[in-house]
Amino acid sequence: MSASAATGVFVLSLSAIPVTYVFNHLVSQHEESYRTIGLCWVGSIIMSVVVFVPGNIVGKYGIRTCPAFFLSIPYTCLPVWAGFRIYNQPSENYNYPSKVVQEVQAKDLLRRPFDLMLVICLLLATGFSLFRGLIALDCPAELCRFYAQFQEPYLKDPAAYPKIQMLVYLFYSVPYFVVALYGLMVPGCSWMLDITLIHAGGLAQAQFSHIGASLHARTAYVHRVPEEAKILFLVLNIAYGVLPQLLAYRCIYKPEFFIKIKANEKVE
Repeated sequence: MSASAATGVFVLSLSAIPVTYVFNHLVSQHEESYRTIGLCWVGSIIMSVVVFVPGNIVGKYGIRTCPAFFLSIPYTCLPVWAGFRIYNQPSENYNYPSKVVQEVQAKDLLRRPFDLMLVICLLLATGFSLFRGLIALDCPAELCRFYAQFQEPYLKDPAAYPKIQMLVYLFYSVPYFVVALYGLMVPGCSWMLDITLIHAGGLAQAQFSHIGASLHARTAYVHRVPEEAKILFLVLNIAYGVLPQLLAYRCIYKPEFFIKIKANEKVE
């Protein structure tokens, strides 16, 4: 099993987990909305498509592309169709008294310690995404070369999956982090829940695959995380993957700050 095969195993195994859960949920809980878990699955499967399919073409295994590659077409189209179907499901209605919502939204960031922590973590995650994106773009800076050589040599794997993954973080996650910062500081951003769920699913998929492939015994030794760097590698990457899940938890279970107040309710 090569590094590319290891990546594929982790990508496809995690993709199957949310799929199984969604359909089990549909069968057993017809009366409940499956929109929340469905949006997580949409983010997960789209992330796997965006990384796995191009990685099969542009990496060192691109010259081995065979007719079976065209099976990727339904693998790409089905999530898009399912995503629209799930997104168009009725979203959950929150029946909080307008007075409660206004009280929560009147608090500034310093009076919301959990949100303040999330803002700080989002800023750090943005910097980490930019840094690894520069490594994927072969930045010649000494720090980038040092990190790629001694901390995450898998970023230089010729299979191209990690490089594409870092570019997705750079061009997808960084804009999301900026938007999420805005949503945590400005009340009434009702769109926060949907995009946060999609991003949380995508990051869970991506980090699970990246961590697993970086440590896999069949990944070439020169591209595997060095033994002395494993603790720092795991701390950074697990924290990077957990952050979107914490933000999704915040949006689902404490949504008052993100509820848009109608104009006639503001003056009360």
